[in-house]
Amino acid sequence: MIGCSGFLIRNGFLRCAGQLFTVPEVMNIPRHIAIIMDGNGRWAEQRRLPRIFGHQQGVESVRRVVRECLALGVSHLTLYAFSSENWGRPADEVAALMELLARFLAQELDSLMREEIRLRVIGDITLLPSAVRRILDQTIQRSSGNGRLVLTLALSYGARDEILRAVRRLVHQAVEGSLTLDEIDETHFAANLDTAGLPDPDLLIRTSGEMRVSNFLLWQLAYAEFFFSEVLWPDFSAEELRKAIEDFGARQRRFGLTARQDSAET
Repeated sequence: MIGCSGFLIRNGFLRCAGQLFTVPEVMNIPRHIAIIMDGNGRWAEQRRLPRIFGHQQGVESVRRVVRECLALGVSHLTLYAFSSENWGRPADEVAALMELLARFLAQELDSLMREEIRLRVIGDITLLPSAVRRILDQTIQRSSGNGRLVLTLALSYGARDEILRAVRRLVHQAVEGSLTLDEIDETHFAANLDTAGLPDPDLLIRTSGEMRVSNFLLWQLAYAEFFFSEVLWPDFSAEELRKAIEDFGARQRRFGLTARQDSAET
């Protein structure tokens, strides 16, 4: 822990030198964490179980991470839950994943409301089964007034597809005359992405030891810090999340400036 040899106790507090602090006071907490939840299938295969067992166990990791983000004061959490490429997986696995998603949303609605969590979705959700879309719409609407944590699920999501859809929207606006070519800038472009209204991620975490972004938030990750964990997603713990955040806090984020310029501004 930065500058302190104290220990964590319940509800995100830390005792240090005889004083009680909230964790955000002693840690550099990223505002927005994005996670590529990788390794469910391998976790199951290592145990000679069907792959869906890994996905089911991965849901428990989602719950752990959400609880820890609430305790630490993270305001935005984005989870890569189902990519546009995942539609190419075996049909029975895809069907099981859709059923698992619908069940998770139904089970977690009360918790989302109690913990003041707002649900958002990014991706081409028109491809999702109608039953899943219906419960997604209901959950998004019910939780829309919550503001403690914005939980964004990337479903049927691919960053290249997202960028292409944003370009089409901008072209349409230009053709109809509501936007000129000279007015198209980074702000206008970002406003047409699925993530419009969300801050860019400060920290990207990928589990299972893989070191790539896999078509995830290609525009938004421009200045994010990356943390690659060897842990398979079903085994990802609150302690592993804090390890990533501590690593993040030790880095100097310069956003294209030199170290001297950054020090002068701070």
